[in-house]
Amino acid sequence: MKKDIDIPEVKDVYVVVVQEKHIEYKTQDWNAYIINNTDKDLETVLIVSQGYTDKKMTPPMRHTISKLPARSYAKIEYLQEKVLELNNSFKITFFEGNQMFDKTYVFRKNTINEKALQAVPLMQLKGVLVK
Repeated sequence: MKKDIDIPEVKDVYVVVVQEKHIEYKTQDWNAYIINNTDKDLETVLIVSQGYTDKKMTPPMRHTISKLPARSYAKIEYLQEKVLELNNSFKITFFEGNQMFDKTYVFRKNTINEKALQAVPLMQLKGVLVK
């Protein structure tokens, strides 16, 4: 029965963490975004994020984006500095047409830092990208 279930591969949908200046507080904040670099709209995007190590775990955060247009991005959440010391998991589930897709993106502990910044698709910022 398992062999009959078709689980398509997720392509051109990424999670990125970028460092942005917070205008009001004048701080440099780390924010997670989802990027839809496909030619199709994503619908009912469900995101569950959580930080963890062998000894620590944050409560899961749940987010919903009703529609993420083609070639666009949306903010998921702000990441506190202490959370960067943990593995950060983003489980993404979405529909493209009538097909459901699912993928988990993991930023390993301490990999979100200024030395790891690189150009990010669609955004005019640099960030840490997981494909």
